[in-house]
Amino acid sequence: MLEYNIPTILTLLRIASIPLLVVLYYLPWQYSNLACTILFSLAAVTDWLDGYLARKMGQETAFGAFLDPVADKLMVAIVLVLIVQTEASMYMAIPAAIIIGREITIASLREWMAEIGQRRHVAVSPIGKWKTTAQMLAIICLLYRDNLLDLPVNTIGYVLLYIAAALTLWSMINYLSVALKTITEKQ
Repeated sequence: MLEYNIPTILTLLRIASIPLLVVLYYLPWQYSNLACTILFSLAAVTDWLDGYLARKMGQETAFGAFLDPVADKLMVAIVLVLIVQTEASMYMAIPAAIIIGREITIASLREWMAEIGQRRHVAVSPIGKWKTTAQMLAIICLLYRDNLLDLPVNTIGYVLLYIAAALTLWSMINYLSVALKTITEKQ
């Protein structure tokens, strides 16, 4: 039986917020971008908070360890697709494809490494955390889109998205090289 604790509930709420975010994104309302930005920002905070609470309260579970990255990848992939659909250009599509492609690749790699008993070799790295931070900030800026206090928020979002895409490639190469080394040593 699954045990629902505060960290797991926060993760489930993050997943449940995705349809609401999509509806808000398409609402013909002048504040829809602000509402999406706030909702996504809250989801990004719960991404950090659920992990922190799970460790602090001793409520780390196998289900939570599985569900948390799923929630993150769903939220990021769906929002990137929305943004690419709105700002349809190769300049937006390329970094979004890199980020989404990496998430699929690394999730599959982790699953495969777990099957061969080597999951610990592809644990989250500091580069992955930097990538996530740049990615979340980029998405927040790209969702908001409007200038704020004369700051070109959308342009800042583009720059952060390219930084996130570069960190994404860097972390993916690191994960793949560690996995390849582990596999060749095992043989």
